Amino acid sequence: MKQILELQKQAAPHGLKLHLDGARIWNAHIATGIALNELANSFDTISVCFSKGLGAPVGSAIISTSERIEEARIWRKRYGGGMRQIGLLAAAAAYAVENNISRLGNDHKMAKEIAIACAQIDSSIINPDEVETNIVALNLAKFNISASELSQELKIEGILTGALGPKFLRLVTHLDISQADMDKVLTILPPLLKRSLVAK
Repeated sequence: MKQILELQKQAAPHGLKLHLDGARIWNAHIATGIALNELANSFDTISVCFSKGLGAPVGSAIISTSERIEEARIWRKRYGGGMRQIGLLAAAAAYAVENNISRLGNDHKMAKEIAIACAQIDSSIINPDEVETNIVALNLAKFNISASELSQELKIEGILTGALGPKFLRLVTHLDISQADMDKVLTILPPLLKRSLVAK
């Protein structure tokens, strides 16, 4: 919050507006305990996502003044972003907000478990204390395997991950991951890492 307030302070004299890409604001709220309105207070516009952590099939919304929303609708149409007959999607988004925010803590817990298991192989790969939400970012610099190679090996085992750099692998936990899925990750990932560890 301190950085956000400083950003707002620096932007205001220049007449700059602040936008919050709030796709993961729900996770930040659960992880920090800070109220949603407090997290959003410093911004002029906010976008929120109902899929990802909340599990709706699709959908985002923008929050701002009525004037800015009207302008955003014009630009949405110009960019081809309009949709018709979206009542079912709106219902799914409403369900997600009403029922799935409270369960995000479970996603965070699973991510922490994965981080701890990986750190036990080598502390350079990740610091579990820094895993606060549902994203696990693995640093493979000391490992004799690239992120894409490890991602492919995990995919063969039915575990989907994202290679976001030559030595950077990302795992994201979410509501579709069962305890059986977690057991699989914790059984398969650490041995793969151990096998490819390069002593320096």
